[in-house]
Amino acid sequence: MELKKTFLVLSASCVLVALLMLGLVFMICNSISSNFPSGGIEILADGSIVKMETPTETQQNILSMLGIIQIVSCIVLPMGGLALSGILYYHIKLKQPISTLRNGISRIRNHDLDFSMPVHSDDELGQLCTAFDTMREELLKSNQELWRQAEERKRLNAAFSHDLRNPITVLKGTIKLLRQGTADEQAIDRLESYTLRIEQYAEAMSSIQRLEQMPVRINEYSYSLLHSELEETAKILAGALEPSVSAPDKGTIQLDHGLVLTVAENLIGNAARFAKSKIEIHLERKGNFLHLSVTDDGPGYPVELIQSGPKPFGKMKEDSAHFGMGLYSSQILCLKHGGTLTLENSKSYGATATASFQINQKP
Repeated sequence: MELKKTFLVLSASCVLVALLMLGLVFMICNSISSNFPSGGIEILADGSIVKMETPTETQQNILSMLGIIQIVSCIVLPMGGLALSGILYYHIKLKQPISTLRNGISRIRNHDLDFSMPVHSDDELGQLCTAFDTMREELLKSNQELWRQAEERKRLNAAFSHDLRNPITVLKGTIKLLRQGTADEQAIDRLESYTLRIEQYAEAMSSIQRLEQMPVRINEYSYSLLHSELEETAKILAGALEPSVSAPDKGTIQLDHGLVLTVAENLIGNAARFAKSKIEIHLERKGNFLHLSVTDDGPGYPVELIQSGPKPFGKMKEDSAHFGMGLYSSQILCLKHGGTLTLENSKSYGATATASFQINQKP
């Protein structure tokens, strides 16, 4: 029952009980006073006058007291009924929700978000508790996301610092040779190569930071549009391997179109580098998630990569053109879209990368 309706029902009920009690008081007082002589005179039907018995002083005091009780009851009982309705209203409708909200505010003030708000009713305060719990969940998700980004940034900085040690050492040695005048053409080429490599490292770091700051823009798109764009991307990145693309024919979904295609480009490009003869791209919906799977017939992922997941600058070999950032950036984009990135090897040969994105499905 709504708060306003509950208050009106309780107030009316308590006032009605107070009026009934007031009527009972009057009945009792009148019943008692009827047992005492009232005094005065009585005029009979024949015109004769009879003097009635006069109440004693004690009886007069009792009658006066009964009158005072009646007058006081007219004031106290209705006001008491209203006061009782307020007390009952507080204990029935307000006490538990207010206590719950106070406890929740206190725990949030102490940076404790790992709890749930109990909902005691479906009225306005119950809806407020539900909204408060939703806010708490959003704060918890935001804090978890900030913590994850901070941890990822630590990992990224650590990997970046570790991978820079070798180029810096080589550059220092080459500069030393140049100062001594003993550097040859190979040393100059090495200096140029490692300078370019550091530049690429810096660009990779900058691109990852841009990905973390990129907003997610949700719009409605058809499966047919995604299918055609995946086919076009596959032809450009892996046209020589004759890739196959499968996706639903009908329906629409709500997602960030550019973000999904960026992940698709990374996964397809990565698969094209290692595939021997074919690549299979499969798009399907499972519950509230859109799954994009890219399978190749290459040597498969390293066991360490499958167990620990993509890492920044996690290249399998020294390659100045690739720093292993494709899978790592795809993982960041999947997490931004409420999904995940999973890597697995098939039992015979080949590997599969599956990116999931949280969506809102429409019929």
